[in-house]
Amino acid sequence: MTHPADLRTRSEAEAATLPPLLARAEHLAGTVLLGEHGRRRAGMGDDFWQYRPVMPGDALRDIDWRRSGRSDAQFVRQREWQIAQSVMIWADDAASMRFASEDVLPQKSDRARLLALSVAILLNRAGERVGLTGHALPPRRGTVQIARLAEALTQESDEDYGTPDLQGLMAQGRALFLSDFMGDIEDVRKALTRAADRGVQGAVLHILDPAEEAFPFRGRTIFESVGGTLSHETLKANDLRDRYLERLAERKDELQALCTVTGWHYGLHHTSDSAQSALLWLYRAFDGGHA
Repeated sequence: MTHPADLRTRSEAEAATLPPLLARAEHLAGTVLLGEHGRRRAGMGDDFWQYRPVMPGDALRDIDWRRSGRSDAQFVRQREWQIAQSVMIWADDAASMRFASEDVLPQKSDRARLLALSVAILLNRAGERVGLTGHALPPRRGTVQIARLAEALTQESDEDYGTPDLQGLMAQGRALFLSDFMGDIEDVRKALTRAADRGVQGAVLHILDPAEEAFPFRGRTIFESVGGTLSHETLKANDLRDRYLERLAERKDELQALCTVTGWHYGLHHTSDSAQSALLWLYRAFDGGHA
């Protein structure tokens, strides 16, 4: 089992290479300025953000008559949103995630935990509340919460495949699901649909080992689930390659279509790639960009 302190140290190192979530990033399109809260968008608050033309539905009391008097149009004075979001994270802890095709590669679960905690650190620095689904760990801010997250993320399940957990998901909040999504796609469909029905927006990160993409198996091969409950022996593993790759492509397409319908972001990450690249993608996804 991964030690919480070690997991947090590595996650802090990953997070340290990026500015706080939604802050300045030179390699992203433009510069995002962080105020005291973090996200510059219209909403309830005290700090002036910008003027915009009056739109249907705007109340008369919202019109800035002094600014409107300097032109032929009417303008609304917008303030910056200063209410923290609640972001819930589901990091698949099932047995299938404990797979690594080579010793030099991390297990999928290790990468999922590292990214989950790194994202939590960035969100916390940006003033957001972060929690874990299914762990009785409601969204909170602060260093104590980060320590609790590190502890909870070390837990493992005996199930072969994980199912997205919606426990604790906040209506109108945000969410992040990290998994290999090798289980029943209907469970994922139900989870994303229910989350969308609650007004929850978020990101799905599909984590795979490179061998799961390449299917490099030949000749006599015994395939076993990491949990040990499933086993299949074949004398000609290469004969299964085309069918396997076809089903994997279908799974990716299904996940991407689900995210499109529900308004979520879909990302694919391989454990042979750097954790930094995945963290940057998540940074952009939670910034509302098109990752």
